[in-house]
Amino acid sequence: MIVIRLLPVIVSFGILAAHFSRAGLLPLVIVCLIIPVLLFIRKAWVARTLQVLLLLGGFEWIRAMLGYIELRKSIGDDWTRLAMILIIVALFTAHSGLVFQEKSLKKRYKLGS
Repeated sequence: MIVIRLLPVIVSFGILAAHFSRAGLLPLVIVCLIIPVLLFIRKAWVARTLQVLLLLGGFEWIRAMLGYIELRKSIGDDWTRLAMILIIVALFTAHSGLVFQEKSLKKRYKLGS
C-alpha cells in the first residue's frame, strides 16, 4: 500500500530520468534512478530532501519548456500543445512531494504532526 502512495514520487523521478537521458546527461539519469531508493530510509530528512528535489524537478520542466518553445517558434511550429503538456508534467512533478503530507507517510518518515 505504501508503494502506491509513493508512486507519484517514483514516476516523477522516472520521467525526469527520461528527460535527462534525452538531453544526454547520463550522470543526472543515474541520480534520478537512484533517488527513489532513498524511500526505504524512514527518516524525515529523506522526505524533505525528496520534496525539495521534486520542486526543483518542476522548475526543470518549466526551464526545458521555455527552451523547447523557443525552438518551436524559431522553426515556425505550433508550441501551445507542448506548453500545456510540459506545464502538466511540471505541476505533477512539483506536487508529487505533497504525498509526504499524508498521515501514513508522515508517520513512516517521522514528520511531526
